[in-house]
Amino acid sequence: MEINVNQPKSDVQEVEVTLSYSEIINDINEAYKKESKSLTIDGFRKGKAPISIIKKLYGQAIEYKASEDIAIKHFWKVVEDQKLKPISTPQLIDLNFIPNEKLNFKVSFEIKPKLELKDYKGIEVKKPIFKFTDEDVNKEIDQMIKPHYQYESVDQVADLNHRITVNLKRLDENGNLIIGQSTDNILIDLSDEKVNPQIKENALNKKLNDTFDFSFVDEHYHGEELHREEYKYQAVITKIEKLIKPELTEELIKKISKNKANNFEELFAFVKKNFEDYYSKQTDDILTNSLLSTVVKNNDFTPPQGYVEDLLKRMVESEIENAKRYKQPQVDEKQLTDYLRPRAEWTAKWMIILENICEIEKIKVEENELEELAKKESEQTGISVNKLLKYYKDTYRSDVLLEDKVINFLKENAKIVEVDAAEELKANEGHNHEH
Repeated sequence: MEINVNQPKSDVQEVEVTLSYSEIINDINEAYKKESKSLTIDGFRKGKAPISIIKKLYGQAIEYKASEDIAIKHFWKVVEDQKLKPISTPQLIDLNFIPNEKLNFKVSFEIKPKLELKDYKGIEVKKPIFKFTDEDVNKEIDQMIKPHYQYESVDQVADLNHRITVNLKRLDENGNLIIGQSTDNILIDLSDEKVNPQIKENALNKKLNDTFDFSFVDEHYHGEELHREEYKYQAVITKIEKLIKPELTEELIKKISKNKANNFEELFAFVKKNFEDYYSKQTDDILTNSLLSTVVKNNDFTPPQGYVEDLLKRMVESEIENAKRYKQPQVDEKQLTDYLRPRAEWTAKWMIILENICEIEKIKVEENELEELAKKESEQTGISVNKLLKYYKDTYRSDVLLEDKVINFLKENAKIVEVDAAEELKANEGHNHEH
Protein backbone atom coordinates (compact mmCIF):
# COMPACT_ATOMS: atom_id res chain seq x y z
CA MET A 1 0.00 0.00 0.00
CA GLU A 2 1.28 3.46 -0.94
CA ILE A 3 -0.04 6.45 1.04
CA ASN A 4 0.52 10.14 0.36
CA VAL A 5 -0.97 12.84 2.61
CA ASN A 6 -0.96 16.37 1.20
CA GLN A 7 -2.31 19.66 2.57
CA PRO A 8 -3.29 21.96 -0.32
CA LYS A 9 -4.92 24.49 2.05
CA SER A 10 -4.65 25.28 5.77
CA ASP A 11 -7.99 23.58 6.44
CA VAL A 12 -7.92 20.80 3.80
CA GLN A 13 -5.98 17.55 3.52
CA GLU A 14 -5.89 15.04 0.66
CA VAL A 15 -5.02 11.38 1.01
CA GLU A 16 -3.92 9.44 -2.08
CA VAL A 17 -3.78 5.65 -1.69
CA THR A 18 -2.59 2.97 -4.12
CA LEU A 19 -3.42 -0.67 -3.32
CA SER A 20 -2.19 -3.68 -5.29
CA TYR A 21 -4.84 -6.14 -6.49
CA SER A 22 -3.56 -8.75 -4.03
CA GLU A 23 -4.18 -6.29 -1.14
CA ILE A 24 -7.86 -5.96 -2.04
CA ILE A 25 -8.56 -9.53 -3.25
CA ASN A 26 -10.43 -10.42 -0.04
CA ASP A 27 -12.66 -7.38 -0.48
CA ILE A 28 -13.25 -8.34 -4.14
CA ASN A 29 -14.22 -11.90 -3.14
CA GLU A 30 -16.63 -10.52 -0.53
CA ALA A 31 -18.22 -8.39 -3.26
CA TYR A 32 -18.73 -11.50 -5.43
CA LYS A 33 -20.37 -13.37 -2.52
CA LYS A 34 -22.67 -10.46 -1.81
CA GLU A 35 -23.70 -9.98 -5.46
CA SER A 36 -24.15 -13.72 -6.09
CA LYS A 37 -27.05 -13.84 -3.58
CA SER A 38 -29.21 -11.62 -5.77
CA LEU A 39 -28.16 -12.87 -9.24
CA THR A 40 -30.28 -15.27 -11.32
CA ILE A 41 -28.38 -17.23 -13.97
CA ASP A 42 -30.03 -19.74 -16.34
CA GLY A 43 -29.60 -23.31 -15.14
CA PHE A 44 -29.09 -22.33 -11.47
CA ARG A 45 -31.39 -21.44 -8.61
CA LYS A 46 -31.22 -17.80 -7.49
CA GLY A 47 -28.00 -17.21 -5.53
CA LYS A 48 -26.62 -20.69 -6.24
CA ALA A 49 -24.49 -20.05 -9.36
CA PRO A 50 -20.75 -20.85 -8.93
CA ILE A 51 -18.45 -17.81 -8.42
CA SER A 52 -16.41 -18.85 -11.49
CA ILE A 53 -19.44 -18.45 -13.77
CA ILE A 54 -20.41 -15.14 -12.11
CA LYS A 55 -16.85 -13.85 -12.67
CA LYS A 56 -16.99 -14.89 -16.32
CA LEU A 57 -20.37 -13.18 -16.95
CA TYR A 58 -20.29 -10.16 -14.64
CA GLY A 59 -16.75 -9.98 -13.24
CA GLN A 60 -15.69 -6.58 -14.46
CA ALA A 61 -19.02 -4.90 -13.62
CA ILE A 62 -19.05 -6.32 -10.07
CA GLU A 63 -15.42 -5.34 -9.41
CA TYR A 64 -15.88 -1.80 -10.73
CA LYS A 65 -19.05 -1.42 -8.67
CA ALA A 66 -17.26 -2.66 -5.51
CA SER A 67 -14.16 -0.49 -6.02
CA GLU A 68 -15.74 2.65 -4.51
CA ASP A 69 -16.85 0.83 -1.32
CA ILE A 70 -13.40 -0.79 -1.05
CA ALA A 71 -11.72 2.63 -1.43
CA ILE A 72 -13.87 4.16 1.34
CA LYS A 73 -13.22 1.19 3.66
CA HIS A 74 -9.44 1.48 3.20
CA PHE A 75 -9.56 5.27 3.54
CA TRP A 76 -10.99 4.94 7.06
CA LYS A 77 -8.26 2.43 7.92
CA VAL A 78 -5.67 4.99 6.78
CA VAL A 79 -7.41 7.67 8.90
CA GLU A 80 -7.11 5.43 11.97
CA ASP A 81 -3.51 4.32 11.29
CA GLN A 82 -2.24 7.81 10.42
CA LYS A 83 -4.31 9.48 13.20
CA LEU A 84 -5.88 11.88 10.70
CA LYS A 85 -8.75 14.10 11.87
CA PRO A 86 -11.44 14.81 9.23
CA ILE A 87 -14.00 17.28 10.63
CA SER A 88 -16.62 16.97 7.89
CA THR A 89 -17.78 14.35 5.38
CA PRO A 90 -14.75 13.29 3.25
CA GLN A 91 -15.14 13.53 -0.54
CA LEU A 92 -13.85 10.86 -2.96
CA ILE A 93 -12.34 13.09 -5.66
CA ASP A 94 -10.51 10.48 -7.77
CA LEU A 95 -10.96 6.74 -8.30
CA ASN A 96 -8.90 4.65 -10.70
CA PHE A 97 -9.43 0.87 -10.67
CA ILE A 98 -7.51 -1.45 -13.00
CA PRO A 99 -8.79 -5.08 -12.62
CA ASN A 100 -6.07 -7.63 -11.69
CA GLU A 101 -3.61 -4.79 -11.20
CA LYS A 102 -4.39 -1.98 -8.68
CA LEU A 103 -6.82 0.42 -7.05
CA ASN A 104 -5.82 4.06 -6.78
CA PHE A 105 -7.99 6.70 -5.11
CA LYS A 106 -7.81 10.19 -3.65
CA VAL A 107 -9.98 11.57 -0.84
CA SER A 108 -10.23 15.22 0.21
CA PHE A 109 -11.44 16.30 3.65
CA GLU A 110 -11.49 19.32 5.93
CA ILE A 111 -9.34 19.57 9.05
CA LYS A 112 -9.17 22.08 11.90
CA PRO A 113 -6.65 24.69 10.70
CA LYS A 114 -3.70 25.88 12.79
CA LEU A 115 -4.33 29.45 13.92
CA GLU A 116 -2.04 32.24 15.07
CA LEU A 117 -3.98 32.85 18.27
CA LYS A 118 -3.89 36.20 20.05
CA ASP A 119 -5.55 37.89 23.03
CA TYR A 120 -7.05 34.82 24.67
CA LYS A 121 -5.29 35.41 27.99
CA GLY A 122 -5.63 38.45 30.24
CA ILE A 123 -9.09 39.30 28.86
CA GLU A 124 -11.17 41.60 31.08
CA VAL A 125 -14.69 40.22 31.58
CA LYS A 126 -17.57 41.29 33.78
CA LYS A 127 -18.97 38.84 36.32
CA PRO A 128 -22.55 39.85 37.21
CA ILE A 129 -23.42 39.37 40.88
CA PHE A 130 -27.15 38.81 41.45
CA LYS A 131 -28.42 40.03 44.81
CA PHE A 132 -31.57 38.88 46.56
CA THR A 133 -33.09 39.64 49.96
CA ASP A 134 -34.97 37.75 52.65
CA GLU A 135 -38.09 39.43 51.24
CA ASP A 136 -37.45 37.72 47.87
CA VAL A 137 -37.17 34.36 49.67
CA ASN A 138 -40.46 34.98 51.53
CA LYS A 139 -42.18 35.95 48.24
CA GLU A 140 -40.98 32.68 46.69
CA ILE A 141 -42.37 30.74 49.66
CA ASP A 142 -45.70 32.55 49.16
CA GLN A 143 -45.69 31.42 45.51
CA MET A 144 -45.07 27.82 46.62
CA ILE A 145 -48.05 28.06 48.97
CA LYS A 146 -50.33 29.64 46.33
CA PRO A 147 -51.68 26.34 44.89
CA HIS A 148 -52.87 25.42 48.42
CA TYR A 149 -54.90 28.60 49.05
CA GLN A 150 -58.61 28.36 49.87
CA TYR A 151 -61.13 30.72 48.21
CA GLU A 152 -64.20 32.24 49.85
CA SER A 153 -66.88 33.99 47.76
CA VAL A 154 -67.51 37.57 48.92
CA ASP A 155 -69.46 40.62 47.70
CA GLN A 156 -66.72 43.25 47.61
CA VAL A 157 -63.01 43.64 46.73
CA ALA A 158 -61.87 44.88 50.16
CA ASP A 159 -58.12 44.65 49.39
CA LEU A 160 -55.68 43.10 46.91
CA ASN A 161 -55.84 39.74 48.70
CA HIS A 162 -58.68 38.75 46.32
CA ARG A 163 -59.21 37.26 42.90
CA ILE A 164 -61.96 38.33 40.52
CA THR A 165 -63.66 36.79 37.51
CA VAL A 166 -64.56 39.32 34.82
CA ASN A 167 -66.13 39.62 31.39
CA LEU A 168 -63.99 41.90 29.22
CA LYS A 169 -65.31 44.20 26.50
CA ARG A 170 -63.00 46.15 24.18
CA LEU A 171 -63.57 49.91 23.91
CA ASP A 172 -62.73 52.23 21.04
CA GLU A 173 -60.70 55.45 21.55
CA ASN A 174 -63.92 57.33 22.46
CA GLY A 175 -64.86 54.81 25.15
CA ASN A 176 -67.61 53.10 23.12
CA LEU A 177 -68.03 49.29 23.16
CA ILE A 178 -66.65 47.52 20.07
CA ILE A 179 -69.20 44.91 18.94
CA GLY A 180 -67.86 41.35 18.71
CA GLN A 181 -64.71 42.01 20.74
CA SER A 182 -65.41 40.57 24.17
CA THR A 183 -64.03 37.71 26.30
CA ASP A 184 -65.87 36.11 29.22
CA ASN A 185 -64.76 34.42 32.44
CA ILE A 186 -61.25 35.86 32.76
CA LEU A 187 -59.74 35.05 36.17
CA ILE A 188 -57.48 37.78 37.64
CA ASP A 189 -55.45 37.34 40.85
CA LEU A 190 -55.10 40.87 42.26
CA SER A 191 -52.28 39.75 44.58
CA ASP A 192 -50.10 38.86 41.57
CA GLU A 193 -47.33 41.43 41.01
CA LYS A 194 -47.55 40.97 37.23
CA VAL A 195 -51.18 42.15 37.00
CA ASN A 196 -51.71 45.54 35.32
CA PRO A 197 -51.58 48.22 38.13
CA GLN A 198 -54.68 49.93 36.62
CA ILE A 199 -56.72 46.76 37.15
CA LYS A 200 -55.63 46.54 40.79
CA GLU A 201 -56.40 50.22 41.45
CA ASN A 202 -59.73 50.33 39.60
CA ALA A 203 -61.06 47.01 40.95
CA LEU A 204 -60.47 47.98 44.59
CA ASN A 205 -63.71 48.38 46.64
CA LYS A 206 -65.84 47.29 43.66
CA LYS A 207 -68.80 44.94 44.21
CA LEU A 208 -70.38 42.10 42.22
CA ASN A 209 -71.67 43.26 38.78
CA ASP A 210 -69.77 46.58 39.08
CA THR A 211 -67.74 47.69 36.07
CA PHE A 212 -64.35 49.35 35.79
CA ASP A 213 -62.19 50.50 32.89
CA PHE A 214 -58.48 49.98 32.28
CA SER A 215 -56.00 50.23 29.44
CA PHE A 216 -52.57 48.93 28.55
CA VAL A 217 -49.99 50.01 26.02
CA ASP A 218 -48.31 47.49 23.71
CA GLU A 219 -44.85 48.57 22.50
CA HIS A 220 -42.86 46.46 20.06
CA TYR A 221 -40.30 46.95 17.31
CA HIS A 222 -40.75 46.25 13.60
CA GLY A 223 -37.09 46.31 12.61
CA GLU A 224 -35.82 49.71 13.79
CA GLU A 225 -39.31 51.24 14.08
CA LEU A 226 -41.09 51.31 17.47
CA HIS A 227 -44.83 50.58 17.26
CA ARG A 228 -47.04 51.79 20.12
CA GLU A 229 -50.71 50.83 20.47
CA GLU A 230 -53.11 51.50 23.35
CA TYR A 231 -55.89 49.01 24.16
CA LYS A 232 -58.91 50.06 26.29
CA TYR A 233 -61.24 47.66 28.08
CA GLN A 234 -64.30 47.61 30.30
CA ALA A 235 -64.48 44.80 32.87
CA VAL A 236 -67.72 43.50 34.45
CA ILE A 237 -67.08 41.68 37.75
CA THR A 238 -69.02 38.39 37.82
CA LYS A 239 -67.35 36.78 40.84
CA ILE A 240 -65.21 37.93 43.82
CA GLU A 241 -63.19 35.53 45.98
CA LYS A 242 -61.11 36.24 49.03
CA LEU A 243 -57.75 34.44 49.16
CA ILE A 244 -57.34 32.51 52.40
CA LYS A 245 -53.75 31.60 53.07
CA PRO A 246 -53.30 28.17 54.68
CA GLU A 247 -51.40 27.71 57.91
CA LEU A 248 -47.81 26.58 57.36
CA THR A 249 -48.09 23.23 59.10
CA GLU A 250 -45.33 20.63 59.10
CA GLU A 251 -47.39 18.58 56.63
CA LEU A 252 -47.72 21.51 54.17
CA ILE A 253 -44.02 22.42 54.52
CA LYS A 254 -43.05 18.83 53.67
CA LYS A 255 -45.43 18.87 50.71
CA ILE A 256 -44.24 22.13 49.13
CA SER A 257 -40.56 21.33 49.74
CA LYS A 258 -40.92 17.72 48.52
CA ASN A 259 -39.73 16.45 51.93
CA LYS A 260 -36.65 18.69 51.96
CA ALA A 261 -37.86 20.68 55.02
CA ASN A 262 -39.86 20.02 58.22
CA ASN A 263 -40.28 23.53 59.65
CA PHE A 264 -40.21 27.17 58.50
CA GLU A 265 -36.51 27.69 59.28
CA GLU A 266 -35.56 24.65 57.18
CA LEU A 267 -37.95 25.75 54.41
CA PHE A 268 -36.43 29.25 54.37
CA ALA A 269 -32.89 27.79 54.24
CA PHE A 270 -33.94 25.37 51.44
CA VAL A 271 -35.47 28.14 49.28
CA LYS A 272 -32.51 30.48 49.96
CA LYS A 273 -30.09 27.74 48.82
CA ASN A 274 -32.13 27.29 45.62
CA PHE A 275 -31.82 31.05 44.97
CA GLU A 276 -28.06 30.92 45.56
CA ASP A 277 -27.59 27.90 43.26
CA TYR A 278 -29.76 29.40 40.52
CA TYR A 279 -28.00 32.79 40.56
CA SER A 280 -24.58 31.16 40.84
CA LYS A 281 -25.32 29.21 37.64
CA GLN A 282 -26.65 32.35 35.92
CA THR A 283 -23.47 34.22 36.88
CA ASP A 284 -21.22 31.42 35.62
CA ASP A 285 -23.16 31.05 32.33
CA ILE A 286 -22.99 34.79 31.59
CA LEU A 287 -19.30 34.97 32.50
CA THR A 288 -18.46 31.91 30.33
CA ASN A 289 -20.48 33.17 27.33
CA SER A 290 -18.90 36.61 27.57
CA LEU A 291 -15.38 35.15 27.83
CA LEU A 292 -15.78 32.74 24.90
CA SER A 293 -17.46 35.40 22.72
CA THR A 294 -14.49 37.72 23.33
CA VAL A 295 -11.93 34.97 22.54
CA VAL A 296 -13.72 34.16 19.25
CA LYS A 297 -14.07 37.87 18.38
CA ASN A 298 -10.35 38.44 19.03
CA ASN A 299 -9.45 35.50 16.74
CA ASP A 300 -12.13 35.75 14.07
CA PHE A 301 -11.67 33.73 10.85
CA THR A 302 -13.71 31.89 8.23
CA PRO A 303 -14.24 28.28 9.38
CA PRO A 304 -14.29 25.33 6.91
CA GLN A 305 -17.76 25.45 5.37
CA GLY A 306 -18.26 21.67 5.21
CA TYR A 307 -17.68 21.55 8.98
CA VAL A 308 -20.22 24.36 9.50
CA GLU A 309 -22.77 22.54 7.33
CA ASP A 310 -22.28 19.28 9.28
CA LEU A 311 -22.74 21.07 12.61
CA LEU A 312 -25.78 22.93 11.25
CA LYS A 313 -27.36 19.70 10.01
CA ARG A 314 -26.93 18.07 13.44
CA MET A 315 -28.40 21.13 15.21
CA VAL A 316 -31.45 21.18 12.91
CA GLU A 317 -32.03 17.43 13.32
CA SER A 318 -31.78 17.80 17.11
CA GLU A 319 -34.35 20.64 17.18
CA ILE A 320 -36.77 18.70 14.94
CA GLU A 321 -36.37 15.62 17.17
CA ASN A 322 -37.05 17.70 20.29
CA ALA A 323 -40.14 19.26 18.70
CA LYS A 324 -41.51 15.76 17.97
CA ARG A 325 -40.62 14.49 21.46
CA TYR A 326 -42.40 17.37 23.20
CA LYS A 327 -45.31 17.34 20.70
CA GLN A 328 -44.63 20.89 19.56
CA PRO A 329 -45.94 22.29 16.24
CA GLN A 330 -44.18 21.07 13.11
CA VAL A 331 -40.96 22.98 12.47
CA ASP A 332 -40.29 24.90 9.24
CA GLU A 333 -36.93 23.28 8.38
CA LYS A 334 -35.70 26.08 6.09
CA GLN A 335 -36.58 28.79 8.62
CA LEU A 336 -34.92 26.78 11.41
CA THR A 337 -31.79 26.25 9.27
CA ASP A 338 -31.50 30.00 8.58
CA TYR A 339 -32.02 30.76 12.28
CA LEU A 340 -29.39 28.26 13.48
CA ARG A 341 -26.74 29.05 10.85
CA PRO A 342 -25.02 31.87 12.86
CA ARG A 343 -24.84 29.55 15.89
CA ALA A 344 -23.29 26.77 13.75
CA GLU A 345 -20.74 29.27 12.34
CA TRP A 346 -19.83 30.47 15.84
CA THR A 347 -19.60 26.90 17.23
CA ALA A 348 -17.29 25.88 14.36
CA LYS A 349 -14.98 28.82 15.14
CA TRP A 350 -14.95 28.08 18.87
CA MET A 351 -14.24 24.34 18.43
CA ILE A 352 -11.27 25.12 16.16
CA ILE A 353 -9.94 27.81 18.51
CA LEU A 354 -10.38 25.37 21.43
CA GLU A 355 -8.22 22.74 19.70
CA ASN A 356 -5.55 25.34 18.96
CA ILE A 357 -5.51 26.48 22.61
CA CYS A 358 -5.15 22.83 23.70
CA GLU A 359 -2.15 22.41 21.43
CA ILE A 360 -0.43 25.66 22.48
CA GLU A 361 -1.10 25.25 26.21
CA LYS A 362 -0.72 21.43 26.19
CA ILE A 363 -4.17 20.85 27.69
CA LYS A 364 -5.51 17.30 27.38
CA VAL A 365 -7.68 14.71 29.10
CA GLU A 366 -5.63 11.79 30.39
CA GLU A 367 -6.98 8.22 30.37
CA ASN A 368 -6.70 8.03 34.17
CA GLU A 369 -8.99 11.10 34.51
CA LEU A 370 -11.76 9.25 32.68
CA GLU A 371 -11.12 6.18 34.84
CA GLU A 372 -11.37 8.29 38.02
CA LEU A 373 -14.64 9.78 36.79
CA ALA A 374 -15.96 6.31 35.92
CA LYS A 375 -15.08 5.02 39.43
CA LYS A 376 -16.86 7.95 41.04
CA GLU A 377 -19.99 7.60 38.87
CA SER A 378 -19.93 3.81 39.28
CA GLU A 379 -20.21 4.22 43.07
CA GLN A 380 -23.17 6.58 42.61
CA THR A 381 -25.04 4.64 39.92
CA GLY A 382 -24.02 1.01 40.39
CA ILE A 383 -23.05 0.79 36.69
CA SER A 384 -19.74 -1.00 36.10
CA VAL A 385 -16.59 1.06 35.39
CA ASN A 386 -16.06 -0.69 32.02
CA LYS A 387 -19.61 0.07 30.88
CA LEU A 388 -19.22 3.70 31.87
CA LEU A 389 -15.88 3.98 30.02
CA LYS A 390 -17.53 2.56 26.89
CA TYR A 391 -20.41 5.02 27.32
CA TYR A 392 -17.92 7.90 27.67
CA LYS A 393 -16.24 6.83 24.43
CA ASP A 394 -19.56 6.53 22.56
CA THR A 395 -20.76 9.95 23.77
CA TYR A 396 -17.39 11.76 23.38
CA ARG A 397 -17.33 12.55 27.10
CA SER A 398 -13.59 13.30 26.91
CA ASP A 399 -14.40 16.16 24.47
CA VAL A 400 -16.78 17.67 27.05
CA LEU A 401 -14.13 17.34 29.80
CA LEU A 402 -11.54 18.90 27.49
CA GLU A 403 -13.78 21.91 26.79
CA ASP A 404 -14.36 22.31 30.56
CA LYS A 405 -10.58 22.30 31.09
CA VAL A 406 -10.03 24.98 28.42
CA ILE A 407 -12.84 27.17 29.83
CA ASN A 408 -11.34 26.87 33.33
CA PHE A 409 -7.91 27.76 31.91
CA LEU A 410 -9.36 30.87 30.22
CA LYS A 411 -11.12 31.91 33.46
CA GLU A 412 -7.93 31.45 35.48
CA ASN A 413 -6.09 33.67 33.00
CA ALA A 414 -8.80 36.35 32.68
CA LYS A 415 -9.21 39.62 34.56
CA ILE A 416 -12.63 39.10 36.14
CA VAL A 417 -14.43 42.25 37.32
CA GLU A 418 -17.45 41.75 39.59
CA VAL A 419 -20.41 44.06 38.82
CA ASP A 420 -23.89 44.45 40.31
CA ALA A 421 -26.19 42.58 37.88
CA ALA A 422 -29.19 44.93 38.38
CA GLU A 423 -27.09 48.08 37.84
CA GLU A 424 -25.40 46.56 34.79
CA LEU A 425 -28.81 45.70 33.29
CA LYS A 426 -30.01 49.30 33.83
CA ALA A 427 -26.83 50.69 32.25
CA ASN A 428 -27.23 48.39 29.22
CA GLU A 429 -30.90 49.34 28.81
CA GLY A 430 -29.95 53.03 28.91
CA HIS A 431 -27.23 52.40 26.33
CA ASN A 432 -29.68 50.53 24.06
CA HIS A 433 -32.23 53.39 24.26
CA GLU A 434 -29.55 55.88 23.21
CA HIS A 435 -29.00 53.81 20.06
